[in-house]
Amino acid sequence: MTNIPSVKLGIISVSRDCFPIELSTARRKLVAKECSDIYECQTTVENEKDMQIAVKDVKAAGVNALVVFLGNFGPETSETLIAKYFDGPVMYVAAAEDGANKLIDGRGDAYCGMLNCSYNLGLRNLSAHIPEYPVGTPAEIAKMIEEFVPIARAIIGVKNLKILSYGPRPQDFMACNAPIKQLFNLGVEIQENSELDLLVAFNKHKDDSRIPEVVADMEKELGEGNKMAGILPKLAQFELTLLDLAEANKGSREFVAFANKCWPAFQTEFGFVPCYVNSRMAARGIPVSCEVDIYGVLSEYIGTCVSGVPVTLLDINNSVPADMYNDDIKGKFDYTHNDTFMGFHCGNTPMCHLSKGALKHQLIMHRLLEKGKEPDITRGTLEGDIKPGEITFYRLQGTAEGGLTAYIAHGEVLPVATKSFGGIGIFAIKEMGRFYRHVLIADRYPHHGAVAFGHVGKAIFDVFTYLGVPKISYNQPKALPYPTENPF
Repeated sequence: MTNIPSVKLGIISVSRDCFPIELSTARRKLVAKECSDIYECQTTVENEKDMQIAVKDVKAAGVNALVVFLGNFGPETSETLIAKYFDGPVMYVAAAEDGANKLIDGRGDAYCGMLNCSYNLGLRNLSAHIPEYPVGTPAEIAKMIEEFVPIARAIIGVKNLKILSYGPRPQDFMACNAPIKQLFNLGVEIQENSELDLLVAFNKHKDDSRIPEVVADMEKELGEGNKMAGILPKLAQFELTLLDLAEANKGSREFVAFANKCWPAFQTEFGFVPCYVNSRMAARGIPVSCEVDIYGVLSEYIGTCVSGVPVTLLDINNSVPADMYNDDIKGKFDYTHNDTFMGFHCGNTPMCHLSKGALKHQLIMHRLLEKGKEPDITRGTLEGDIKPGEITFYRLQGTAEGGLTAYIAHGEVLPVATKSFGGIGIFAIKEMGRFYRHVLIADRYPHHGAVAFGHVGKAIFDVFTYLGVPKISYNQPKALPYPTENPF
């Protein structure tokens, strides 16, 4: 994938001037030795002058994600100023003591120093990642650094992201409302356009010489699922349009995502459904959200950076019928009926996540736009059951009041046939019924949820925390009631 950052790690050790500087330096070297690839700054920071030298050094080395290592108590002012002057994500960790025979001349007190470090970060309104338990041996610190990489990748991506939206939203889709002030607060740029701009750009790509090459690639990907070959040239034309728009409009930003209107005028004016193209863009690491869902595509992009694989955006769509639950799930999987639901969208999930994807037409739009006719302008969905396996269902949302909120839940797609249409799967999340009522409904989330493939909630939670999201909800166990949950 070409639309997510590469992370180059660096480490700077710090030392309080009343502690031996050699202690912090020696401990830093042991940490660096445990890491597979990290730039080791040779300046151990004791004061602000050292801080300036060290930050200049790591920047010159191309470091874009930094570990600040408290090899001893650490100088609370200069160590936190590193986060202020370093242009990128920063993690703070501290050294555990070395052994019982080193607690006089070799004691570092970094456990204590992390408290002052955290307090000073707060005084300066500085964001930094601090692991769940940030004190460890060299091997333990190296593991923390490894876990920091996907978090750093997402932070770098967000800070260098431009969202291109082509709208407005379809009628009666206020649920995808997107107050854009919080995007700027997060460091994201947005360029809002009309779907007419998208149509003009699409028409300019008619007879583009690259279309046959893209069609051939689509044919290769679809294989036996190429059920509507006649629509491929238009889809290829649209894919080239989006790729060229991304390149032409990213401006000062390095990464791009799209939030596009996709119905109902899209079908009559463009002559197809864009879902399959959206799936292919997501597979490149350039997510394209449906229905101009700006926070949906931002969520998708964060998940792409964290997981390193394509994600999707689905409707939290419909309940699992009782007979299907009783026949195919009950007694076979450890989930109640209310733990299950169907996640669906027209056909935007990448082929790699479908059990057997095929190019089809959008049934709901066909009823509306081509009732009684052979599918034409409603062709272009990529449909099939989503492969079973672990997933993370999550969303970062701009609220109607102009704030930020988020949710994260781990679950799985069950190996059960959906017997339905679209890109769809039967999802199971523990305590989903309560989560649905007391988070998704109570906190007024829209129907779209981002899906990352794998259990990556820990890293996504840390990304949301780093970005300053004040409320991050999850599917709480029965023993932990929600604030809005009726106790009677």
